[in-house]
Amino acid sequence: MNLILYIIIFIMGTLFGSFYTLAVYRIPKKIDITHTHSFCPNCGHKLGFWELIPIWSYLFLGGKCKKCNKKIRPRYFILEILSGLVFVLIAYTLKIDAYNLQTASLIKFAFLVLYLACIFIIAGIDKEERRIEKSVLYYGIMVSCAYIIYLCIMGQTSIYRYVMYLVTLIVLLILDTEYQITKAKQNYYIETLMLIIVMIVNTTEFVTILSVAVVCVSIVLTKIIYYLKNSLNKYKKEHKDLKQIHKFAYLLAIANVILLIGQMKLYY
Repeated sequence: MNLILYIIIFIMGTLFGSFYTLAVYRIPKKIDITHTHSFCPNCGHKLGFWELIPIWSYLFLGGKCKKCNKKIRPRYFILEILSGLVFVLIAYTLKIDAYNLQTASLIKFAFLVLYLACIFIIAGIDKEERRIEKSVLYYGIMVSCAYIIYLCIMGQTSIYRYVMYLVTLIVLLILDTEYQITKAKQNYYIETLMLIIVMIVNTTEFVTILSVAVVCVSIVLTKIIYYLKNSLNKYKKEHKDLKQIHKFAYLLAIANVILLIGQMKLYY
């Protein structure tokens, strides 16, 4: 019975993964993510039922669009699998059991699913465009507020613990709004700080601080390796590749999810 439950959770994770890839593509282009039918970004072909099934559709189509034969980027296939595995790992660490379903564990799982939607989409957009999508960040803030309310209602924490974070968020929102009005552009660093607060609320201070530390160390080490490995001329040619390590939100999201699962495994 547990095997069937975890297969269902894996399938649910792949469906969410499929949605993440759709959102990462559409949100920056201002395309509706709920009512517009899925289509091939190359030829506009509307996808049929069999073309919408996560993982299977990629294998069934041979990694190509059915109509124009344009290759489908492997990231869709990979993200769907990874999303399914992450859902299974989280459910397993929460000890979700088909024979003994605990309401608290199911609610915790639900909040983590909502949080992961924010993290995965922000990471995907940042990887492609090096920017934090504000609408997704606001969604993450709303999920965080709902989670705080739930914890307080259940008596699992004191609201005073989160007052500082909520006040900091409000201050950052004001600063970000002011910056956008005066400079007519987004402030990546202020938005990253807001993302860090969202991570703290949903994954604890320890996991978040450790995630930031891991990313900072990895960025420094990567830069040192680039400088040592390449001569000045060659380094200039590869400078475009080096920009990849500056996508802090993307790297932070990856580290946060990995460390979250590791911390949950130890805690539960």
